[in-house]
Amino acid sequence: MDKMDIVMVTQLSILAQQLRGSAILGIADEVRALVATGKTVLNLTVGDFNPRQFPIPFDLEEALVAAVRAGESNYPPPIGVEGLRRAIMSFHARAGGIAPELSQILVAAGARPAIYALYRALVDPGDRVVFGVPNWNNEYYCELVGAQPVAVRCDASTGFLPTADELRPHLRGARLLALNSPLNPAGSSFSAEQLGAICDAVLEENMRRGATERPLYLFYDQVYWMITTPGTTHHNPVALRPAIAPFTVIVDAISKAFAATGLRVGWAIAPASIIRAMNNINGHVGAWAPRPEQVATARLLADDAAVDRAIAVMRREAATRLQAVYDGIMELKSEGLAVDCLKPQGAIYASAQFALHGQRTPSGAALATDDDIRRYLLEAANLAVVPFGAFGASDSGGWMRLSIGVASPSDIQQLMPRLRSALSALQPQTVAAR
Repeated sequence: MDKMDIVMVTQLSILAQQLRGSAILGIADEVRALVATGKTVLNLTVGDFNPRQFPIPFDLEEALVAAVRAGESNYPPPIGVEGLRRAIMSFHARAGGIAPELSQILVAAGARPAIYALYRALVDPGDRVVFGVPNWNNEYYCELVGAQPVAVRCDASTGFLPTADELRPHLRGARLLALNSPLNPAGSSFSAEQLGAICDAVLEENMRRGATERPLYLFYDQVYWMITTPGTTHHNPVALRPAIAPFTVIVDAISKAFAATGLRVGWAIAPASIIRAMNNINGHVGAWAPRPEQVATARLLADDAAVDRAIAVMRREAATRLQAVYDGIMELKSEGLAVDCLKPQGAIYASAQFALHGQRTPSGAALATDDDIRRYLLEAANLAVVPFGAFGASDSGGWMRLSIGVASPSDIQQLMPRLRSALSALQPQTVAAR
């Protein structure tokens, strides 16, 4: 490190020096640089959509154009356009099984600002935040607010979702429990029994606490709840256990269910006192969803038929691709190759295991880590994936997230022979004679 580097480092805050960049986005940057050299890659890293595969609903597109033409281009109210907040109320009452009041809804520029605001509103430095791993980004939010992360390791036997029994020992004295269903990265979903048991554990902990103790809150990230596979039902904690409503913050968005990641409209549903605090924080940050997008989203959500059409298309197209990944991986497994896959239940992610540790590539390199495996799949099969290690699960046994939002069914079918060839080319690691 030269003198200029030292000067630049000391000019930064402690947070800026310590905060890590997104591991997922780092891998995606690496893949984009490789593609720029001319290599063809099936890039299943970032949880985004190719608009040619997943266009936004036509009704939303039309409403967005109409909003801009109508002059809806000035600042929105920081808490959100009232028409959208009322549309969110009605939408969740119809489809989500809950009935929030207007004062319980905050609109933000996507789910991320809402999550940041809830962390800032509820969590102080040193507070304990409990979450299962693998998970999406809770460790980063803990770094941002100075919280103490309590990561509960989960495995494939529960779809990488935490159970009440696994969580309960960590809830004593904790400030926040963060859950996500359908789960990013695994694509698994809580059953009513699983989620209900966790809600009961939260309620028990809050009943135990004295009047001078702050409560334990539940943060429930359900941005993928409208994307479920056939036979899977999404469950909402407040619908299952109404008594947990005073302790629950739900975060949702149009980004995934309507393939509208770039439109930046998300929202939080929480007790009114928490929404007020989150609104103050979000207002200072200025992370408001753009007004034309809010007006267009309000129009879409108020049109039950349009929403139902859009969700039906999303579910069909996502399920087709997830099933193609699952079927392809399971066929490779049936051939004796060291792979496995969870049955998809929701979101846009298939979770596949490449248990290749200890094997050697045709060039003689040993696959010692999940990242070694990731790099081999990229080199030998032109497949870009994200190891569960990027979601906080160190030594995850070769489990990878495959995001299907950019792929066609044909892309996935064409991948499988390349995977078969790459996996078949590996050799067991030989043990040197003593």
